[in-house]
Amino acid sequence: MTSKTDLPADSSTAPRQALRICNLSFRWDATQPPLSYPDITLNTGEHLFLRGPSGSGKSTLLSMLSGLIVPDSGTLTLLGKELANLTSGQRDRFRADHMGVIFQQFNLVPYLTTLGNVMLPCRLSEQRRSQAMPTPQQEAESLLTALGIPQSHWHRRVTGLSVGQQQRVAAARALTGAPELILADEPTSALDSDNRDRFIALLLELAAEKHSSVIFVSHDQSLAQRFDHRITLEVAP
Repeated sequence: MTSKTDLPADSSTAPRQALRICNLSFRWDATQPPLSYPDITLNTGEHLFLRGPSGSGKSTLLSMLSGLIVPDSGTLTLLGKELANLTSGQRDRFRADHMGVIFQQFNLVPYLTTLGNVMLPCRLSEQRRSQAMPTPQQEAESLLTALGIPQSHWHRRVTGLSVGQQQRVAAARALTGAPELILADEPTSALDSDNRDRFIALLLELAAEKHSSVIFVSHDQSLAQRFDHRITLEVAP
């Protein structure tokens, strides 16, 4: 795999880093060449746009960022923690405390209400619960309002919502409790251009309010200019 980046040069003031990747590689199969990644430094509050064709390693990188797998070589540091040095259980706790994930298929809990889904991170993490302001429920309600989910939908099961509404609920869930990192995997793939642009604007606005960094995976190059940093991963010939 090769890559193209347009990451700006590091600032001499060295602000707090949300993400640092150096010489990172991962191999799923010993018969295949390893996936190799460019070095990346992302400061707190900055956003990264990641694109690339199938096989370029986007999903693998997200799996490493979320701590589901660890690299074969190189370093992956999130918020000052080297994930490979943590146990599986510690990585799970780190993800619950510090990351919000917007899955491509949303992964909402079908038997919970809209409000219950958004508040779920605060049930799983004491840290997220303590950071939800002024209370977990009030923050969840504020996020749902900002994302255009009417109050009449808050106590419905999420299975009764439209695809676009479920997508916005997934974004609200990721943002609740002010996690430092938001991982978004093709979250606009089911939206038309108007709703896509509105969704991106709201996501980045809400992330800015919470001082969260967004790592956003998409095939849609037209979205790239909205992000501080942009990387294109390519499959090696």
